[in-house]
Amino acid sequence: MTATALSGGFADAAVEGARAFRAVLDALARPGRIVAVAGARPPAPLSAAAGVVLLALCDGTTPLHLAGAHDAPEVRRWIAFHTGAPLVGAGEAAFALGSWEALQPASRFAAGTPAYPDRSATLIVEVPALANDGPRLTGPGIERSARLSLPEVAAFRANRARFPLGFDAILTCGDRLAGLPRSTRVEDA
Repeated sequence: MTATALSGGFADAAVEGARAFRAVLDALARPGRIVAVAGARPPAPLSAAAGVVLLALCDGTTPLHLAGAHDAPEVRRWIAFHTGAPLVGAGEAAFALGSWEALQPASRFAAGTPAYPDRSATLIVEVPALANDGPRLTGPGIERSARLSLPEVAAFRANRARFPLGFDAILTCGDRLAGLPRSTRVEDA
């Protein structure tokens, strides 16, 4: 274990974990809303927001898939020490982390079944920018409409067409995150 793997977690796990969990739930309940988070200092290439999401949602019973550059030794050690989440292949993952490109094709992740739509993967997508511009979002949790910069539109539209099946997404950039559940309708800007 390196010093990097042992540091960077929540200083007060109970309080910061509760705040982080609430922030993630708030972002998913209000698609398009960008939420600032704090408390994690994970190793590169993880953003602080992605680290917060992992600390809040993953534990020893949460299968996690790392894609692309995020499947790095320091990241693996940090996750092992702070969450204990087992690292798995894409098809077995409850959560998957990486850039949008590295997570493709999204069809390789669990989409749930008609009897159990909740048995789907949540994609933690590291994006280079996160802003309230771009495609128009409508649906549950959005009063009229919202806008959110997305890595692409077609995949999220196709995902919505499969509802109640499909993946949910948490987009992360720096110390900010936004949620995009499968119930959200995405339209071109």
